[in-house]
Amino acid sequence: MVNAVDLRLALVSAAMLGFRHGLDYDHIAAITDISSVQSNARDAMRFGLLYVAGHATTVAVLGGAAVAFRMALPPASDLWAERLVGVTLLVLGLYVLGTFFRPGTHSHRPRTRITLLINGVLWIYWRLSLIFGGTRVEAPQVFKQGYGTSSTFLVGVIHGLGAETFTQVSLFLAAASLGGTAGVLGLLAFILGLLVMNTLMCAAATGLFSAALTSPNALRALSLATAAYSIVVGTIFLFGSAGRLPSLTD
Repeated sequence: MVNAVDLRLALVSAAMLGFRHGLDYDHIAAITDISSVQSNARDAMRFGLLYVAGHATTVAVLGGAAVAFRMALPPASDLWAERLVGVTLLVLGLYVLGTFFRPGTHSHRPRTRITLLINGVLWIYWRLSLIFGGTRVEAPQVFKQGYGTSSTFLVGVIHGLGAETFTQVSLFLAAASLGGTAGVLGLLAFILGLLVMNTLMCAAATGLFSAALTSPNALRALSLATAAYSIVVGTIFLFGSAGRLPSLTD
């Protein structure tokens, strides 16, 4: 049985972990990615919050399982998840860089990282099927129009699965040890902290890109910065060196 003082301290710690987790490198990349391709500030905020909702849903499901079964994620899951995030960041960065040098593409919504990966797999399948007698003329695609309500939410869900950073694993460990009502409260506190941080981040990204829309040069500079950020951070994640990145909250 957890006493009232210890419970309050645990809840504050969980909320701080959630707030801290919202400022991780992959969250910055995803939210700026989503915000940068919207046509107005309202859509940028709405789609950014959809990503946050998807991520929070995954945290709720995984954390709920930790509370119910008193078990945490296996340590090895963080390593493969980190590399998966690295691949998606590299794909995004290279795609943004490619569209930057193709005239006439900046007015269209670029595909999400998840869309690019899925369509890449479908394209390979399509090419192999042609070799072995397939007759389909065009490669199959998902989310052909880029970001939408369901695809943006799905990106958040998959990022929740593929970005189990130290803070999130710590939450699951704490929830598993608390268990019961205390564990559920700890999980909710973590999610609240995550939502607060990422809502602030969505608002900041929305304001930044909305201001840049008035200047083509500023928008191009932000697009290049987004691509460079994704490529550099993605490479670091891909080689399993995310732990060497400086903390954004120290």
